[in-house]
This record gives sequence, structure tokens and C-alpha cells, in this order.
Amino acid sequence: MNRRPPSRRRFVASTAWAGMSLGLLGMAGCGTQEQAPASRFVLLDGNTVDTASFKGKVVLVNFWATTCVTCVKEMPSLVATHNKFKDRGFETVAVAMSYDPPQWVNNFAQTRQLPFKVALDNTGEVAKAWGDVKLTPTTYLVDKQGNIVKRYVGEPEFDALHQLVEKLLAQA
Repeated sequence: MNRRPPSRRRFVASTAWAGMSLGLLGMAGCGTQEQAPASRFVLLDGNTVDTASFKGKVVLVNFWATTCVTCVKEMPSLVATHNKFKDRGFETVAVAMSYDPPQWVNNFAQTRQLPFKVALDNTGEVAKAWGDVKLTPTTYLVDKQGNIVKRYVGEPEFDALHQLVEKLLAQA
């Protein structure tokens, strides 16, 4: 059967709809207090850090890829967020997806001088533990007790994210 590929207009419309749907999904938080999964992050320098070491801090865990246009676009805002709150008990971990070549991730982190922890999820186990993350960017905000407070699929609205971080940092 000879099928024609979809028209560009139909492709753009369906892509736009998918983007809107993801944006709406990204606004939905986790309704119940779900504990962040116990995870070990392998950092670019070969060191490891695990979620237990983040107790008492507010943590942003961002799943991303160098080939993801939205991920690359949001990275300066993630850097600004990290820099704004890092001295107040805020931590950021950017987790590169398993399909992202390590040398690309390393090059990206170095050329953009990313000031936060960058981890490689070579096996996909970290993404699986965090709800089987497949879409990038997917970002989790974790409170000082290790509970997932918010999940964003797509780029967060950073002013609202900053307000939430301020609130979480103020809590005991």
C-alpha cells in the first residue's frame, strides 16, 4: 500500500497539540506526598551522589538530553535558578538520559559551565526509578524531607517555580 507522509501542516498541528498537552501535564503536581526514589547518580567526574545525601535540602532533579530543544532552551533558566538559591540549601542535579552520548553531555556541561551536578544515566535505571521518565525535559522538585512536591513535564514556568522553592526553603 502506498501511503503519503502526513502534510507538514498536519505534522506541525499535531506537534503543537502534543506540546500544549505536555505543558498542561507539566502544570499538574504530584497530588500525594510521594517519597523521592532512592537513587545513585553517577556524575560526569566519576563521583557518585545518592538521594539520601540531599536530606535537609530542596532539590531539583532535571531529566534532559543534549538533543532536546526545550532542554537546551531551559538550561540558562536552570542555571539562574541554581545560582539564585544554591547558598540557601538548594541543590540541582541534571540527569542526562541513557541515549545521550557521554561525550556530548560532557561537552555541553563544559562549554556552558554548568554550575550544578550533571549525572549520566547510562543504564536508564535512574529514569526508570523516577517514574519511568521518557519525555524530556522532566523535572522534579523535592522538599527537605525527600518528598516529591512537583513534577514538570516540559519547561517549568520559572517565576512560579521560584516562588515554590522560596516556600520550601522557608520550611523547617
